[in-house]
Amino acid sequence: MTHPLRFGVWAPVYGAWGSFQHPGDPPDAGYRRSRDLVVRAEALGFDSVLLAQHIVNPSFKDEAVLETLTAAAGIAEATERIEIIAAIKPLLFHPGVLAKMSLGIDDISGGRLAINLVSAWFRPEMGRLGIDMPAHDARYAYSAEWLDVVTRLWSGEVVSHRGAHFSIDELRLAPRPRKGARPTVYLGGESEAARQLAAGAADVLFINGRPLADTAAFIDDMRARPRQGAALRFGLSAFVIARDTEAEALAEYERLQALSDLDDRSAILRGVDPEVAMFKVGAGQKKVGTNGGTLAGLIGSYAQVARKIEAFAEAGVELFMLQFQPLEAELERFARHVRPLVARR
Repeated sequence: MTHPLRFGVWAPVYGAWGSFQHPGDPPDAGYRRSRDLVVRAEALGFDSVLLAQHIVNPSFKDEAVLETLTAAAGIAEATERIEIIAAIKPLLFHPGVLAKMSLGIDDISGGRLAINLVSAWFRPEMGRLGIDMPAHDARYAYSAEWLDVVTRLWSGEVVSHRGAHFSIDELRLAPRPRKGARPTVYLGGESEAARQLAAGAADVLFINGRPLADTAAFIDDMRARPRQGAALRFGLSAFVIARDTEAEALAEYERLQALSDLDDRSAILRGVDPEVAMFKVGAGQKKVGTNGGTLAGLIGSYAQVARKIEAFAEAGVELFMLQFQPLEAELERFARHVRPLVARR
């Protein structure tokens, strides 16, 4: 089955996706900003929104961060069509509690909720909560058991489970998901353990921004792995800088990079589990944005960015999860100047 090309936007749960020094994009991690942004994105034709999950801001410890599930519920009520992807760290939620909460948001949204399973990577966050953070591969084993329980509960099954991490006795949740099928499961992670879990249990694998050839090689590796059921699909994170001309886009990139260089991100680097693969992608390279950011190369004229998107799509990317700065203005620019070019082709 061929799925249509889709575009999504990262909600500003940290307040900004480029530099916190940008004069035209002051950090604002409040709910109303994200709600209004998603309402506007839906009106502009965007297909999905991703709400990352943190209890504390990993980049700037004194800055705010939006809570994911309460925001997802509010945004579900405020919108009608857009897919709402809520990032979830299994270490923070018992699977029965998360399954029940997600069914509630699924009901509010009319079946538009999806989850993005992230097996945790920022050690100080778990330490401040007093939660033990297992070693890297052990976290994925925990996530695999957790996801198995959640998906069985979503199905309406009466679940009795005895595993390495959870014990559940005859638990059944109602109501079932609004559209009958369980919520879509996205997975964020690129290590071998993450790839194995994605091949076995995810619907869509999010890839951090990287050049086209590296992205195609990643997808080829995943497609070669044994899998039951529907084929694994792929999303790509990318920061977009598009202008009338390539020269204007490159000048804007240099300006944003200079602003990003002013941010002190030492706290996040100190707190990252060194085994986490996503921080090894493009290590040492300059970039704007998170999760690969501008490493995907979506910088250039409107026509150039559209052609680059098409090339990634031909390699197998279905969903482009995009970051911008300043967020609201560049969201509008992309919708009006880049997406129509992709659609016409």
